Amino acid sequence: MIFYDLVFGFTLSRSKAYPSALVTCVRRTDNPRMTILTELLNTEFPLIQAPMAGVQGAALAIAVSNTGGLGSLPGAMLTPEALQRELTTLRAGTQRPWNVNFFCHTPPEPDTAREATWRAALAPFYAEAGLDLAAVPAGAGRVPFSAATADLLEPFRPPVVSFHFGLPTSDLVARVKSWGSVVLSSATTVDEARWLVAHGADAVIAQGLEAGGHRGHFLSHDLSQQMGSFALLPQIAAAVNVPVIAAGGIADAAGVAAAMALGAAGVQVGTAYLCSAEATTSALHRAALQSDAARHTALTNVFTGRPARGIVNRVMRELGPLSPAAPAFPLATAAMAPLRAHFEALGSGDFSPLWSGQNASGCRSLPAAEITRQLIQGFESMAPTLHRLRGSLPPEGAAIPAGGGPALESGFVVIFRAKRARSTPNTAPWRLRCVNWH
Repeated sequence: MIFYDLVFGFTLSRSKAYPSALVTCVRRTDNPRMTILTELLNTEFPLIQAPMAGVQGAALAIAVSNTGGLGSLPGAMLTPEALQRELTTLRAGTQRPWNVNFFCHTPPEPDTAREATWRAALAPFYAEAGLDLAAVPAGAGRVPFSAATADLLEPFRPPVVSFHFGLPTSDLVARVKSWGSVVLSSATTVDEARWLVAHGADAVIAQGLEAGGHRGHFLSHDLSQQMGSFALLPQIAAAVNVPVIAAGGIADAAGVAAAMALGAAGVQVGTAYLCSAEATTSALHRAALQSDAARHTALTNVFTGRPARGIVNRVMRELGPLSPAAPAFPLATAAMAPLRAHFEALGSGDFSPLWSGQNASGCRSLPAAEITRQLIQGFESMAPTLHRLRGSLPPEGAAIPAGGGPALESGFVVIFRAKRARSTPNTAPWRLRCVNWH
């Protein structure tokens, strides 16, 4: 990957492009790691460790950030006290950028009829376990990002804040950005990607259908609109003007390189970290991930009320995996939790959410730093594979067309970023930097 500092040798209009203009290459940097995303996030590599609620704390995020990626802390399921504790640990553990993630769902109205139907569906399992279903309280479970959350978060001024299920209200997005935080969110369709950009996202995570855990959809609940990573990624990359991060099914360096070839500015990886030394994944979950069972995943709503990908187990087979009886997210969680605890105590994962993407092949018992180093080999190796050159590269000081040059094959794409002081006269040349090309 070759990066240039470029100067337009003529006046640029803010409202008009001049495709025939010449650009002068004033400096060339060979850096296969840098993309427009590393510049945005200020990371060494365009690799994000996916935030995974319930199976990690600050330790995993610290390890990834200290290895050059962007470590992520899931905050959606933490109490305020736990969130403050984890944020304190995270900030103390790394001097590099990190991310904290929250949900943005709209809490549903309680539906007593649906709750009764759900409890009736679970009654045989409660009887089998000898548990009292009537003693289980209904609960809201996870709460969305709010002003109170922002109050807690503000003193930490996280470098990156990411969201799932859309974005919070515009005033909260503006508040987060006022701290200097970069805002990310997940899109599962092109329409969602466009919506996120229009509402303030600095980059979009293109979540393919292969991804483990909860689907990030928020504009439509029609699962027939959900696409795999390699169908979704290039469409989103063509539709928005912000960096696009590929997520779903990426488990090794080859997957990283493939995603970048399809237009990603970076990748987000989750499942590959589930068996890392720093993850808090249970022994039952780890065993499932490293067994033949990991080849059988499905979207299910029986654990939380929202479609999420996990390894198929007994309760998914017998109730769904997509059950019309399950209350809306996150109300299904309350009645499922006692069953999970009971059967896990017996050594069974039959009622546990064994979250996993479709590709668990990269899930190994290694330190997170080593997993990260193996993944970033995809960036190191991609330059000669993806950026096919014909002849020599433009030397420093050479003039090249604004869309590429004769030394490069057709299809060469340059992404420019303009940098000019507000006080600079309009007639002065713009200094631009090529921050990504493929």
